[in-house]
Amino acid sequence: MKLGAIDIGTNSMRLLVADVQDKKLVSREKYINTTRIGQGVDENGYITDEAMERNITALYEFSQMCKEKGCEKVRCMGTSALRDAVNRDVFIEKAREKSGIKVEVIAGEKEAELGFRGVLMGASAEGNLLILDIGGGSTEFIFGNNNGIIKSVSIDIGALRLTEKFRGFEKDAELYSEMINFIKEKTNDIIEYLRECEISTVCGIGGTITSMSAINQKLEVYSMEKVHQSVITAEDADSISEMLRHSTEEDRKSMKGLQPKRADIITAGAVILDTIIKSLDIDRVVVSEYDNLEGLVSEMIYVD
Repeated sequence: MKLGAIDIGTNSMRLLVADVQDKKLVSREKYINTTRIGQGVDENGYITDEAMERNITALYEFSQMCKEKGCEKVRCMGTSALRDAVNRDVFIEKAREKSGIKVEVIAGEKEAELGFRGVLMGASAEGNLLILDIGGGSTEFIFGNNNGIIKSVSIDIGALRLTEKFRGFEKDAELYSEMINFIKEKTNDIIEYLRECEISTVCGIGGTITSMSAINQKLEVYSMEKVHQSVITAEDADSISEMLRHSTEEDRKSMKGLQPKRADIITAGAVILDTIIKSLDIDRVVVSEYDNLEGLVSEMIYVD
């Protein structure tokens, strides 16, 4: 059986086509399109006409791919930007008319739950697990173990959102300091909670973290296999963050391991991760290529 799962994120739209046998994933194909539905949403509160058209076209293309690949069922979720946009219902209706796909706008807590399910499909958890999911519009902290989620929060800090909010921070030390303080202020409560917890493993998911792993490995061609279960140490996070901050956007576009379309927002994402690592005083993050898309497939297998 083939299943399709689509995630309309703030920065990009992603498709997972999964082969399922005996309720297990036997193969996965992932596709990504940098559609930026969240461009301007934080500032203006709505999806622009250009972003709406761009995303409806991309969703239609993904729906056609699902048909061509023989997907028996397709589900599509919208996250941070769609949660915040006042005109999300207009987008949902237009997207359904064009692609035939119903977009489900999920709460931050649901996004965290799906991320947790996805990570556990890719690796077993020994002891307590903390998952960090840095997206374009939000960051999820999910703490739990094999018995389930103990605590999860979704915070409105993401790579695209902070790039827009603190535009030019790379070259402005004062603005850079403001951004770090903003991240600390937003995450303070969950950081204080987690510092009192016994955490066996910290796992990272999402485009920022997988990109940082690819940069760290200097991958000429992105490889899910090489990224999955790779490690970003605290020293790696600090050095990558500093290297990105002191490079130009043009430099970043030609950087090994980084998709050119992510070059303008990766620095803010790296700063978010580096700041969280320092605040938690942890020494490493294990990267997972299984995330909320696999979590959505898991739900399709076991719940639907």
